[in-house]
Amino acid sequence: MGGNGKHRWKISFYHRHNSSSSPKHSETQTPPEFLCPISGSLMFDPVVVPSGQSFDRISIQVCRDLGFTPTLPDGSIPDFSTTIPNLAIKTTILTWCRDHHTQDPTPLDYTSVEKIVRSKIQHQSPSTLTSAPDIRISERELLKAVAENPPVLFSHAATEIGPRVNNNLYCSTSSSSDESVIITANSPHTPLPLATRPACFSTSGSSSSSIEITESEINPNFQSSSSSSSSPEEQELFLQLKSSDIYEQETGLISLRKITRTKEEARVSLCSPRLLSTLRSLIISRYNVVQTNAIASLVNLSLEKSNKVLILRSGFVPLLIDVLKAGSSEAQEHAAGALFSLALEDENKMAIGVLGALQPLLHALRSDSERTRHDSALALYHLSLIQSNRVKLVKLGAVSTLLSMVKSGDSASRVLLILCNIAASTEGKSAMLDANAVAILVGMLRESELVPEATRENCVAALFALSHGSMRFKGLAKEARAMEVLREVEERGSQRAKEKAIRILQMMRGREEEEDEEIDWEGALDAGGLSRSRYRAGRDVFGANSTNF
Repeated sequence: MGGNGKHRWKISFYHRHNSSSSPKHSETQTPPEFLCPISGSLMFDPVVVPSGQSFDRISIQVCRDLGFTPTLPDGSIPDFSTTIPNLAIKTTILTWCRDHHTQDPTPLDYTSVEKIVRSKIQHQSPSTLTSAPDIRISERELLKAVAENPPVLFSHAATEIGPRVNNNLYCSTSSSSDESVIITANSPHTPLPLATRPACFSTSGSSSSSIEITESEINPNFQSSSSSSSSPEEQELFLQLKSSDIYEQETGLISLRKITRTKEEARVSLCSPRLLSTLRSLIISRYNVVQTNAIASLVNLSLEKSNKVLILRSGFVPLLIDVLKAGSSEAQEHAAGALFSLALEDENKMAIGVLGALQPLLHALRSDSERTRHDSALALYHLSLIQSNRVKLVKLGAVSTLLSMVKSGDSASRVLLILCNIAASTEGKSAMLDANAVAILVGMLRESELVPEATRENCVAALFALSHGSMRFKGLAKEARAMEVLREVEERGSQRAKEKAIRILQMMRGREEEEDEEIDWEGALDAGGLSRSRYRAGRDVFGANSTNF
């Protein structure tokens, strides 16, 4: 029975492997994200720009040479100021081509791309040419496109608990139980943590009247049929932020920060291209008060779901990364909070990772500021929900860094959330098993009196993520004597921890039963007239074939 089962599995695997060569796979439509938005061809050298989109490098080069910025099908205007190689999507494209027996992408010649771009220039409004850097109509169109076609957001779990406000007027961090992991019955992955606002976000302040602006206010030169002037509040803020007087800048930023603190409608109306453009220049100010209040205002604006993609595409992420590396302590708190808030949007996750935020966020986990540590951890948690960022974290050596923090107890509960996500990838799981993660996690569970319940829950969750689909886990768990610890969790742990511990124990016991069946199978073969030596020789050959296969 056991042997036939294994043999059937082998044949089934072989059939599945060869089925990929069937003609229907080669006819599969190319995923649109693999195509350059300008040339329409499979990207040979994909790069990501600060506004978050990916293009073939040659297409951006031609657009720069011709002084042209295209309007994309979704109405957005890309930012070609900087390009970063998008190795994640390049690898994905090559893997897709190999799996579907499609020729790898080939580089396009400059002349053919130039013809495509010139054709687009002829069919597109001259207002999008980049010869005049002061033109803001492209940003107005981007805001209009986002307002009319808001992306589908998944930033909130169905079981979310709203953040509590404490006495010091700041949004408190989630309680330890809020940060614990819930794993569904059908998936080893962790859901979103319950905190969805940065720790630096303040919910208190003087209220102000509702601010409303119209399309005409986005560009001072744009005239609407219904209105020819900006609202007094928006106009006053813009003039203050644009002033060369530092005191005026500070006053305007404090006002903007207060207005956007509690007024949701103000967050939408004031997230206009000209105010965002002004905020960009103030974030790089050498005056600490100006920089800090500018980033704090950006955090408030980013809390509105419809603003998250627009802010990322306005080029703020590289500026926030620079602040996280070299800004003041308070500015770093707000920068980490802004990255956390932007990372809640699925559409932003890959771009934030490609633009280089992962390494500074990892470093910020050891910051002296609790708020910086809190928001950096949750930013990394959300960013590690996608495969490309998990692989990047493994390559950055994040596993050993995070495990050392778990051992020392530094933000252990939140760090374990990130490790749970990393363990969901093959590369991450292998790196964690190599780094002795099983023994470390089991060791923490043994120190039940010293470890908070939320941390214990997340330890069990991480062990469950490592056990899922791993043949190495059982041996390492046996060496660490995990079963006795898990039995104790099964008896005395919280309900969440119990559920995960039971599933790990069932998995380990199930594999033991499979091994017992294999021994009985050998006996059955001997009873059937085959010598044990002949069976072992046959099994060795079969095993060798399995390895080569």
